[in-house]
Amino acid sequence: MNVLANISNIIIPLLIFYIIAYGIAEKVEVYEDFIKGAKDGLITVVNIMPTMIGLMVAVGVLRASGFLDFIGRLFGQLTEKIGFPGELVPLSFIKMFSSSAATGLVLDIFKEYGTDSRMGLITSLMMSCTETIFYTMSVYFMAAKVSKTRFTLTGALLSTLAGTVASVILAGIM
Repeated sequence: MNVLANISNIIIPLLIFYIIAYGIAEKVEVYEDFIKGAKDGLITVVNIMPTMIGLMVAVGVLRASGFLDFIGRLFGQLTEKIGFPGELVPLSFIKMFSSSAATGLVLDIFKEYGTDSRMGLITSLMMSCTETIFYTMSVYFMAAKVSKTRFTLTGALLSTLAGTVASVILAGIM
């Protein structure tokens, strides 16, 4: 196990040195390209900032208003029948919008039910099997100026559903 820890400690510096050495060997102005990339990255951050702030505020309002608890109670009665705990409905809803807000809900679930409980296992698996659909679509499509998303939302929702179902099944197996 010590060998893996040592490899993981040196892999990033080795990768950086490799990129620099390759750039020098190919006679590329590495530093100037780095600065140009950093400027482009900063412009992208400034462009997506309003979207990020809007999503964070919306999730905060939903959580503080009690709407998420209402959604959990409302849909929880239906989801309990198919094996999905009603307490996780708000988490599955919020995860589609904000991973950091979902992490706050995850911590609350862990405090109440424990990390090794069935609820904790489903929560952990679900967080790793699903994506922040609306955040990702709004940020990346806005940055790339994509206006026609075609089947992106449908595919993302289906993959999130598949990840959620897999989380319930896998937690039942463990």
